[in-house]
Amino acid sequence: MRFVIQRVTEASVSVDGKCVGSIGLGFLVLIGIAQDDTKEIADKMIKKMLALRIFDDENGKTNLPLETVNGELLLISQFTLYADCRHGNRPSFVSAGAPDMAEELYNYICAECAKSFRTEKGIFGAEMKVSLLNDGPFTIILDSEKIVKGQGNGLQQS
Repeated sequence: MRFVIQRVTEASVSVDGKCVGSIGLGFLVLIGIAQDDTKEIADKMIKKMLALRIFDDENGKTNLPLETVNGELLLISQFTLYADCRHGNRPSFVSAGAPDMAEELYNYICAECAKSFRTEKGIFGAEMKVSLLNDGPFTIILDSEKIVKGQGNGLQQS
């Protein structure tokens, strides 16, 4: 499972020209689900994401979590996070989760996040247009291969 987390001051997602989700301050999260992902993996990823302290405190240090700043979540499914570009120029997506399984896990992630935070989402499998104002810019990639298997801290920052 991969989460691309962008700290935003605002973000929205539209389908067929209609806004289906929008947030103010918070995280826009692109979610990629692999074939072997589970709810247990999702729980660990959600816990890590929601605990990230990447908002500025009163001294301008990235030290505050989403909860402290009353942040919101916009969650977007994105199977292309599992693109394999090693061979040729056309990506392969064989590592991405099957649509039924991936949609079930995506909906599970959205429901779990909504228990604690205002959570908006895109439409699974739809052609979506995502708009955001990245704050920083500040983008972090969480990869379950690193978090679940204990390889490093599971964080990449760009």
